Amino acid sequence: MLDIASPAPDFTLPDADGNDVTLSALQGGPVVLYFYPRDDTPGCTKESIAFSEHMSEFEAAGAKIFGISKDSVASHAKFAKKRELTVGLLSDEHGTVCEDYGVWKEKNMYGKKYMGIERTTYLIDAAGNVAMTWPKVKVPGHAEAVLAAVKAL
Repeated sequence: MLDIASPAPDFTLPDADGNDVTLSALQGGPVVLYFYPRDDTPGCTKESIAFSEHMSEFEAAGAKIFGISKDSVASHAKFAKKRELTVGLLSDEHGTVCEDYGVWKEKNMYGKKYMGIERTTYLIDAAGNVAMTWPKVKVPGHAEAVLAAVKAL
């Protein structure tokens, strides 16, 4: 996990349309980065839909929102189209950004250990510093909590 007030690690990742998004180019307004395990799975779908439903409120507060997973650009495009998502989805196929943000962790399911993305959200302030973190996110009510934090900046 990154410390509050520390600079957010810069990155450039492709979105669902194949366009590069660079974090440092977004300075000047808040940025929400939510890391999620996999496209089109139940929890990830609910989380992405919740952020999409509040997109106009985030935009009114000057914030940009991006979901990040290790899924491919093609997978993101299919997921966004199928679920009518309005949030940006970024592909970190090599996992570099997941590691930089400390979300690539050992997980345990039914006694089996494996590596995966721990559902985590970061709020980056207009200066490019970490303003808030939400580790081990539970989806219900999460988008609303992040929106409240954005409005409080």
